[in-house]
Amino acid sequence: MSERPQIFEGTLDATGLRFAIVVSRFNNFITDRLLDGAIDTLLRSGASVGDILVVKVPGAFEIPSAVTQVLGARSVDAVITLGCLIKGDTIHFDLIAQEVTRAIGQLALAFEVPISFGVLTTDTLEQAIHRAGAKAGNKGGEAALAAIEQVRLFRALAAGAQGQGEASDATG
Repeated sequence: MSERPQIFEGTLDATGLRFAIVVSRFNNFITDRLLDGAIDTLLRSGASVGDILVVKVPGAFEIPSAVTQVLGARSVDAVITLGCLIKGDTIHFDLIAQEVTRAIGQLALAFEVPISFGVLTTDTLEQAIHRAGAKAGNKGGEAALAAIEQVRLFRALAAGAQGQGEASDATG
């Protein structure tokens, strides 16, 4: 009989979890679709409407500062970030995309709360449309699934660590 490693994995059950969705209003013809996809996914996964907070910010650059405020209140289990950046003729797209991505990643590490990344960075409007519910599915819904799974994974890891700690205490 071979031993198997302990495996930790999150589930897609949002029942009883609290979520914030921080969404950019810029390119709202895309971000509104992402928001609808995220909310629909959360509700279909067991979340209650009352456990979903939507925070609308002017643009993608403002997403990290709003996430900081939401996480500072310690009232949600996960944050879903949604936005849409479409490449133009200047370096503005590159600067904003890089800064938003970096800041969101740093916040997830600093607060130790799952933050899913649903900020589209596309070359064309057509690509954004495809990712907001057309050919490529809805990336807002995918970001919601990632947030749910990460919360459940974090909780499984915490429970597993406690269980291992208790086991080592009992034997040692």
